[in-house]
Amino acid sequence: MFIEQPPTLYRLLFPEAIWRIKRPGVKAAYLTFDDGPVPEVTPLVLDILDRYGVKATFFMVGDNVARNPRLLDEVRRRGHTVGNHTMKHIQGLHCSWRSYARNIADADALIGSRLFRPPHGLMKRVQMRVVKERYNIIMYDVVTRDYNRRLTPERVFDNVRKYARDGSIIVFHDSIKARERVLVTLPRAIEWLLDNGFTLLPL
Repeated sequence: MFIEQPPTLYRLLFPEAIWRIKRPGVKAAYLTFDDGPVPEVTPLVLDILDRYGVKATFFMVGDNVARNPRLLDEVRRRGHTVGNHTMKHIQGLHCSWRSYARNIADADALIGSRLFRPPHGLMKRVQMRVVKERYNIIMYDVVTRDYNRRLTPERVFDNVRKYARDGSIIVFHDSIKARERVLVTLPRAIEWLLDNGFTLLPL
């Protein structure tokens, strides 16, 4: 459960970050996608979202945007929100705040968003203090674990059913590693969320 739904103690380590968004009078959930865009997966995810009329948020890796700039444009054209996921998908714990900030800035030059999600959900306190001066730091309430090749699509779907709640920010991945699970699970997850009264919103 520590991975699928981070506990309160872990969230308290990053008080400046947004983990969950509850709206008065609306049972909302927020679909987000990390690590893209890639031509093998992102267009297929977009088609699924279009099929259900759902808007989502894509946290993009700058290197992938540099290789696939038209996919960034296509995500925006279809009405979705984009966010920064660093230039090279670096983990903050393994670098200085200066190099981390530079990596984010390099991605920002391509993506142009005030939303930021740290890869692996990890960063140092000093990095968070620097980043929050310019960005809204978006964490998550549910991690589907669709990136885990040892999990079946059914298990990934179970993570949505078990942990999604009012205000959940839900993490999927539009990556090659997640392809076999996200493309099967996403339609089922959307249908389940809608059937259970959730309104699906972008950040």
